[in-house]
Amino acid sequence: MDLGIKGKRAICAGASAGMGKEAARKLSCAGVDLFMSARGEARLLAAAEEIAQESGSKVTPIVADHGTEQGRATLKAACPEPDILVITCAPPRITPTFREVEADEWRDSLETTLIGPIELIKEVTLGMEQRGHGRIVLIGTGAAKMPAEIRLLSGPARSALCNYVMAISKGLLKSDVTINNILPGMFHTATIADRFGAAAKENGTTYEEECAKFAREWSIPSEDFGNPEDVGAFVALLCSRFAGYISGQSIVIDGGISRSIF
Repeated sequence: MDLGIKGKRAICAGASAGMGKEAARKLSCAGVDLFMSARGEARLLAAAEEIAQESGSKVTPIVADHGTEQGRATLKAACPEPDILVITCAPPRITPTFREVEADEWRDSLETTLIGPIELIKEVTLGMEQRGHGRIVLIGTGAAKMPAEIRLLSGPARSALCNYVMAISKGLLKSDVTINNILPGMFHTATIADRFGAAAKENGTTYEEECAKFAREWSIPSEDFGNPEDVGAFVALLCSRFAGYISGQSIVIDGGISRSIF
């Protein structure tokens, strides 16, 4: 299916692995000029080369941290007029109890998952409105809608971002600029592989067994974790010509774990 975005310019921040990488891949395969960023250079360059070879489209890797002012300036210098902006980041650590969370961790979480995205959105939307087109997708976490103590460093900041997205979406839509959140549950990403792989080694089990155990304990109806490629495809759809009437939404993709109707 032709998504109608060939030749558009897309910034994908936090795109060296996991769902960010799959979003970058799907957009690149749809023909966009891709500018993908991450903090770690080696993994970013490897991901960019892999995507470029697969898609045949132009891919520019940018070593930058969108949670910092310098990182955002580096992104804007590389792609001053993006038509598409996708932002995600590696999830922060699990927090077994709220008493273990330090003030500096809250500050880091807010810089990366709330302030950084807000500042990038402010910078790119003016040009999008002037050109009469733009697509923004923020990949967050299901914990923004379904709070959990183990996700304290991720959920609260993402909840605030969902509020922000809804608040600004109304004024942008008249210029064909849409902005939406995707709130994923558990997916087979590099971070999850490290975490559950370590648990398997400690418990004398396998990665698959540890994932299945978590799925049972958290009552995930699919009984498994998701494939990041599915999130990437959904991001590409929200960035396409078919999604001009969807904005301000926070869309949960979590294998059915959420029990909320809306």
